Amino acid sequence: MRKFSLVSLFLLFLAASSLAQSTGGLKGRVRSGSGNGIANASIVVRFDGKDVKSATTDSKGRFEMGGLSSGKYNLVIDAKGYSTGVKYDVDVRRGSIRDLGDRLILSTDQGTLVIIKGSVFYKEGTSLSGAKVELEKVNGDGSTERVASGFSTYTGEFTFRRPESAAKYRITAKFNGASGSKEIDVDMAAIYRLAITLDVSRTQK
Repeated sequence: MRKFSLVSLFLLFLAASSLAQSTGGLKGRVRSGSGNGIANASIVVRFDGKDVKSATTDSKGRFEMGGLSSGKYNLVIDAKGYSTGVKYDVDVRRGSIRDLGDRLILSTDQGTLVIIKGSVFYKEGTSLSGAKVELEKVNGDGSTERVASGFSTYTGEFTFRRPESAAKYRITAKFNGASGSKEIDVDMAAIYRLAITLDVSRTQK
């Protein structure tokens, strides 16, 4: 009985080794544009329009899968809060695991964000570039918490992106000693727009 078991295990080992040599695999890392690994991302491998294999990334965005026949596959990558990514014609060869590195990058899904877009103007009504713009969250007790900052572009525009949630924000623009603020209530993922005019003349640059 013991001899039979050892023989069976040996045959199973040979079969597994043969399978590994006749197939290939993929590994890589899914990350955001900022370089952070994306956990729990789904990677689906498709061949000729059919799903043939899938995997899920670990806490650092890494994955590995085997058992793929030689050929070219399309990879479909999904993760909550990110737009779907597709990588076409990924070549897999038998007997090896192809490393895709960290080139699988997903962009943030704008449909899941609060996007605050605005413009800063001189008192004459023309666009003001280079103004410092600060975003603060206004708490229920009236206190504020600074969450982001930046500068208006050459067209006077600025953009802040925040996770979807109900909140009140205060946006303050400053330039050459002049400042102006506006508050905005957000309650869902959407684009919110505003304009801030500062009491400073274009000739005071």
